[in-house]
Amino acid sequence: MKTDLLLIPMSARWADMRAAALAAEESGFDGIWTWDHLRDPDGAGEPGVPEAWTVLTALAEVTRRVMLGPLVLNVANRHPGVLANMAATLQTISGGRLLLGLGAGGSRRTPYAVEQAAIGQTVDKDAVRAQRVVDAITLIRTLWEGEAGFLRPSPPPPIVVGGFGPRMAGIAGRHGDGFNTQAFHPQLAELVRTARDEHAASGRGASQFLVTVFAGLEDRWLRTDSRARQMVERAGVDRLILLVSPPFDAGEIRQAGRLVTG
Repeated sequence: MKTDLLLIPMSARWADMRAAALAAEESGFDGIWTWDHLRDPDGAGEPGVPEAWTVLTALAEVTRRVMLGPLVLNVANRHPGVLANMAATLQTISGGRLLLGLGAGGSRRTPYAVEQAAIGQTVDKDAVRAQRVVDAITLIRTLWEGEAGFLRPSPPPPIVVGGFGPRMAGIAGRHGDGFNTQAFHPQLAELVRTARDEHAASGRGASQFLVTVFAGLEDRWLRTDSRARQMVERAGVDRLILLVSPPFDAGEIRQAGRLVTG
C-alpha cells in the first residue's frame, strides 16, 4: 500500500506548500494531493486558499518522483472539455504522474456551498451532481482519444472518483479507474466491493482499479504494522492519503516519511 500526503490548502501559502511537497518527496512519501476548494469556511479570509490545479502544475515542475492529484476536483468548477486538455497537459509536464481525482462537489448541506454561490454556481441535488460526474468522465475520455484534435495524454491518467456512498462508488466502478473515500468510513469494505464489482462488470478488469482513502497524519497510519493500516489494507486499499495542515512542518513530514519507509 502506497502512502501519500495531502496538503490542506486552507490559509496555506505557496512557499510553504512547495517546501512541504519537497520534504515529502525526499522522505519517501509516494504522492502529493491537495483539495479543490476556493475559500476557508472556518477562516477570516486571509491569506486565502491557493487554487488546486495551479498548485499541482507548479509542483509537477519542482518534484520528480511523487504522484500528483486533486482530491477531488468539483466537476462543476471547470468545463470537462477544458479539463480534459488541462489534465493531458499536466500529465505531459509531470512525466505521467497525474492521478485525476473527480467528484460531484459538496452538497447544499456542506459549508462549501457558499463558495459555489460566490462564483455564481448553483448546488444541485445529489442525483444531478452525480450525473454530471458521469457526463464529465465520458467527454474527457472521448477527447483523450484524440479524434477531435485535442492533446492525448500518454498514458491517460487514472480517473479516481471521490464519494461517500454506494451511488458514487458505483459510478467510480462503472466509469472511473478508481474510488476515493474516508479511511474510517463505516461501510468502507462494502463501498470498495461495490466499486470493484462494478468495475469488473464493465469489462475493464478489477485488478486495474485503484482504491484510495484519506485520514489524518497520525502515528497509527504511519507504522506499517499498525491495526489501522492493516484494516484498510484488508479492505483492498491501494493508497493511503494522510492530511497535513498549514503552515506545514517540514521536520514533522520528514520524520513521518521515515516511519512509513521503515
